[in-house]
Amino acid sequence: METSTAAVVAAAAAGKKMPLPSSMLWVQHLRNYVGSGEGLGSEAQTEMETKKLLLEAYRARQQQTMAAGGIPSFYKKKPSEGSVGAKVHRLAKFRFLKKQAEVLLNADDLDTMWVLLRENCSIEEASGTEKMNYEDFCHIATLCTEQIGSKCRRFFSACNFLKFEKDDFGRIAILPFYLYVMRTVSLTQARIDMSELDEDGDGFLQPQEMEAYIRGLIPNLAQLRNIPPPFLSMYSRIAARKFFFFCDPLRRGKLCIKKVLLSNCLAELMELHQETEEEGGEPEPADNWFSLSSAQRICDTFLGLDKDMNGTLSKQELQGYAEGTLTDIFIERVFDEHVRRGGRAGGGKAREMDFESFLDFVLALENRETPEGLTYMFKCLDLHNRGFLTTVDVHTLFRDVHQKWIEGGNYDLCIEDVRDEIWDMVKPADPLRITLADLLGCRQGGTIASMLTDVRGFWAHDNRENLLQDEEEAVEAPEESE
Repeated sequence: METSTAAVVAAAAAGKKMPLPSSMLWVQHLRNYVGSGEGLGSEAQTEMETKKLLLEAYRARQQQTMAAGGIPSFYKKKPSEGSVGAKVHRLAKFRFLKKQAEVLLNADDLDTMWVLLRENCSIEEASGTEKMNYEDFCHIATLCTEQIGSKCRRFFSACNFLKFEKDDFGRIAILPFYLYVMRTVSLTQARIDMSELDEDGDGFLQPQEMEAYIRGLIPNLAQLRNIPPPFLSMYSRIAARKFFFFCDPLRRGKLCIKKVLLSNCLAELMELHQETEEEGGEPEPADNWFSLSSAQRICDTFLGLDKDMNGTLSKQELQGYAEGTLTDIFIERVFDEHVRRGGRAGGGKAREMDFESFLDFVLALENRETPEGLTYMFKCLDLHNRGFLTTVDVHTLFRDVHQKWIEGGNYDLCIEDVRDEIWDMVKPADPLRITLADLLGCRQGGTIASMLTDVRGFWAHDNRENLLQDEEEAVEAPEESE
């Protein structure tokens, strides 16, 4: 035995390849058998042959690139529609999405998981919270695998267990874990649905593709099941526009699917899964942009402003928005910065605001405190497009508000005092100018934008203490009656 070992070592040192012992021949036979593809099904053989061809093509291309000494290509032109490449791309995407959908938990699987979580947890005596330690976690994972299948196994990893807050006994609450599983499944399903609508497979959705996704989602949203069929197309346009306003800040006309999945807009839309008060659930939220009542309100407002019924709004028609409390200079700036030139405005006619621009206008006014809304407003406040506001700009903007304030029968006020108050609220880095970054940083940018564009907004700021007191009294009144 020592002699044979020494011979192997000597042969290895000399670089010679020793024959395998007779007891190891089965290893070589097995490798040859597996490598030949014998015993595999036709589909597996096809997959293996495809991988070999692709690997050979990749190596050949690498050799050509190295021989040429050039920079490897990083951009590939999309295959033309109807070509073999386009068909292969579409088929590959379909197969991939189908495979992803097959390993996704369905409603029955989630119900089964919830039952197993509750049956195998411990209850904290002080709070009554249902919790589980790591041993329970592993035991539930085994039960779920037996009843649901291996597709649930990825949720029961040690990494996932450590993501949740633990008590002094190392236990986590089962409800946050279950909500995490539900949210993961929901987002994965949403990504699959959006990817199916992404025709060119670039990870972005065009406006018509986003509207199609919303239309497909409506039957699953409890608060939208009774939407009138004639209003379906209009609702989809209104709902999709909020995604573009918040998820497409550069206005490229397409939405990144990853950004949509992580946005608050999708979470707000998914809130409509809850039953309404009429059906035994919570009342429909009035401030939810995606609610049916909100969409109908916006549509009715646009139709009410469109006096000549031409499908667009002129400056004079838009001045009637919010009962005419917006200043004329602000309406002028909205048309200068956010209304597209050309189209129906051609032929020497004045530019008019179409429905999409009107939706952006409403979204900006209703979301002044957000970075997206404040960016929209700042472009209108920046009278000379310099990227900042001076004391002269603030004086010019507030002069129109002051005029409406006096016309409303309010007390006279000094414009310079309001200007100084705005400067004190912002505390700009440069004491001579206010930038968008200053407005975002002071956390009162929305209030300041309202003060400079809307007499009602200035009134709310001027009476903020009285309004706060009224709100507190309104909250206390139901408690006293009880």
